[in-house]
Amino acid sequence: MNVLEVSGLSKHYPIVGGMLRREVGRVRAADDVNFTIEHGETLALVGESGCGKTTVARCILRALRPTAGEIRFSPEDGQMIDLAPLSRSALRPLRRHIQLIFQDPYASLNPRMMVGDIITEPLLVNGVPGTERQARLLELLDLVGLPVAARTRFPHAFSGGQRQRIGIARALALNPRLIVADEPVSALDVSVQAQIINLLLDLQDRLGLSMLFVAHDLGVVRHVSDRVAVMYVGRIVEVAPTVELYATPRHPYTRALLAAVPKADPETRDAVTAPRGEVADPANPPSGCAFHPRCPFAIDRCRVDRPQLLEIAHGHFSSCFRADEPALLA
Repeated sequence: MNVLEVSGLSKHYPIVGGMLRREVGRVRAADDVNFTIEHGETLALVGESGCGKTTVARCILRALRPTAGEIRFSPEDGQMIDLAPLSRSALRPLRRHIQLIFQDPYASLNPRMMVGDIITEPLLVNGVPGTERQARLLELLDLVGLPVAARTRFPHAFSGGQRQRIGIARALALNPRLIVADEPVSALDVSVQAQIINLLLDLQDRLGLSMLFVAHDLGVVRHVSDRVAVMYVGRIVEVAPTVELYATPRHPYTRALLAAVPKADPETRDAVTAPRGEVADPANPPSGCAFHPRCPFAIDRCRVDRPQLLEIAHGHFSSCFRADEPALLA
């Protein structure tokens, strides 16, 4: 059963110019994005900086109003609600079911509040009585591996990894159905990243969480996701189960991202090099396939026609005209 169904999601920002400040163009931060997340599943949304990952995440949270498309969310089994057209008042009772884990564990915690108050703030806002809040606080501290004494301390007393555990506890306070994790380990040391990823995996197993995991590091994504969606210049170019995507990527951009993942053994490093040139401008994307100026496999058709995201194997989607050709699969 799907918890989230995103269909045709677009977010465009107008570009104005001239004396009359008329619209002269648009930045297509997200353009016709489609994906689903099942109950208990983690979908990773990956791509280079500026590809539109965070824009999509903010639209799902309705921190941004999408330009077009549907965001169908299931707050409980058997119910689907399109969040895209809802007003702020209509969204308010649904927000408790979708929570966010922030990227920066330092800036996301109020330095003037004690940890116990930070974690229980969502409960207070939603009218949970004081005795229940304190009982829930103890449960949450235990869930994320923090001592009970942490509740009376301030954020400055904790390391980056511990602060991110506090943020995770806050996100879990209201028992949400969907967690949006916006690069939750990118600001942490590598050894601490592993601890937080293991914590998220354990919480997913224990609580049956559904998660959208936004990241740019495919090395991290491999260990935390069930499926991966790869974005480039506002569009999803490939979606596949994690194991299959790492074994047989069907889009040149995905191949290039995987080749850039550091490997400990030089003998196993991929011969594929990073894509040439600069990331396309979302305000003025190339005609046809947006990746064709950087693609070593581009053909004439790529410069003219925009490929659609099509299923080329069971559960494996790619928007590349050459997805089945031996040259790409080699």
